[in-house]
Amino acid sequence: MMTLPLAQWLSAQRPDDAPVAWLGDHTWTVGQMRHDVAQLTRQLQAHPGERWALCFEDSYLFIVALLGTLHAGKTPVIPGHSRLSLLDEQRALFHGVLSDRTLGWHGPLFVVASAKRDGGEVTLLPALAPDSVVEIFTSGSTGTPRRVIKPVASLDNEAALLAERFAERLTGCRVVASVVPQHLYGLTFRIFLPMSLGLPLHAAMTWYAEQLVALPHTHRYAFISSPAFLKRLDHDLTPPPIALIMSAGGMLPWRDVEQARAWAGVTPDEIYGSTETGILGWRYRAEDDTPWQPFAGVRFAQEHDAWRVFSPLIPEPAGLVLDDNLAFDASGLFRLQGRRGRVVKIEEKRISLYDVEQRLLALDGIVEAAALPVTRNGRQGIGVLVVVDDATRARMTGVTGKQQELAWRKALIPWLEPVAIPRYWRVIEAIPVNTMNKRVYAQLQEFFHDPA
Repeated sequence: MMTLPLAQWLSAQRPDDAPVAWLGDHTWTVGQMRHDVAQLTRQLQAHPGERWALCFEDSYLFIVALLGTLHAGKTPVIPGHSRLSLLDEQRALFHGVLSDRTLGWHGPLFVVASAKRDGGEVTLLPALAPDSVVEIFTSGSTGTPRRVIKPVASLDNEAALLAERFAERLTGCRVVASVVPQHLYGLTFRIFLPMSLGLPLHAAMTWYAEQLVALPHTHRYAFISSPAFLKRLDHDLTPPPIALIMSAGGMLPWRDVEQARAWAGVTPDEIYGSTETGILGWRYRAEDDTPWQPFAGVRFAQEHDAWRVFSPLIPEPAGLVLDDNLAFDASGLFRLQGRRGRVVKIEEKRISLYDVEQRLLALDGIVEAAALPVTRNGRQGIGVLVVVDDATRARMTGVTGKQQELAWRKALIPWLEPVAIPRYWRVIEAIPVNTMNKRVYAQLQEFFHDPA
């Protein structure tokens, strides 16, 4: 099936009454989207700001903002979150904000809404620049926000690569998602893939299984999910007709694969990749230890203790070095062997332990900090060892110590993703080091071996 590139999403190749997205009883059409995009394009053309942060929960309005920004000759910036405190901290990254709500933002802001009507005659939009890009910034909770420049052409190619493998199974489906378009997985699978194939998409986020099962059973659905959502499925509920489940962003435990298959009657298709690289591999597990298959044109080369990847989706000729360790078999399929460095994934969020430590050191009373992943009862969270000043140590006795921990957790909420906020705390005299003055991971883990 041929995919339509972003520059042609609103072209005359699609009739005015073709459905684009729906929410409740309302269905937006290509004609309505043309009208909404043209309105926003004119607003942005009249504003001097060149770079606009897109902060949306509503997928339809996100698409309007994305298209309006690009057709106005501006640069859409996707900050990876919509938290006001981090937007304030990162305001140098953009000149203004586009959102479906006010956010309390003090600066240039356009609240994007839909007129829910056609423009009458076809609105001619300015052509997209051939070198148009989307800038994606990794979340502030994963270290200093990393700027990743994605040419629109690369995002179009990614949708085409996915269509090669999945278009036949997607035919006739509506697309629903439990992942936001603020990250590349959501942007690619929830926005670019359905728009390129002309599939109606659900404008709302699916936060709970109850929302998924409440969808009209008169349609077939492709569900763009995360492992965390599939883990929380309520198997007593009756699923809607689901033709395809996609999972990406983190490891999907085998028991959750089996339970999703028993519940929905379909085995999840798993996607491996990253913000920097785009999609790299795919697997459909009939058994637990099924290896990953690279997508067409993806090539891996070992480089010392790391792997460098080359792909038609990576514009850099030198490719990119992966954070993951890989093991290949003779047929070219691969298995993941854990992550390199101090970046960990917890519930599909990439968390920089370094950044957690820096946020801790900014809190009153903490003079030294070490963060590490801790697993309890099959669930992973962040554990921290902190050294405090004398005044704080004097206060932290009995109940007061617990109150101090809660105060620190509260102070971290504006800065970190919920899963990055430390779950396990230990206040110690000094953080142990070896003879080379380096922290030893196994030694730090010992502080969390007791059941407290």
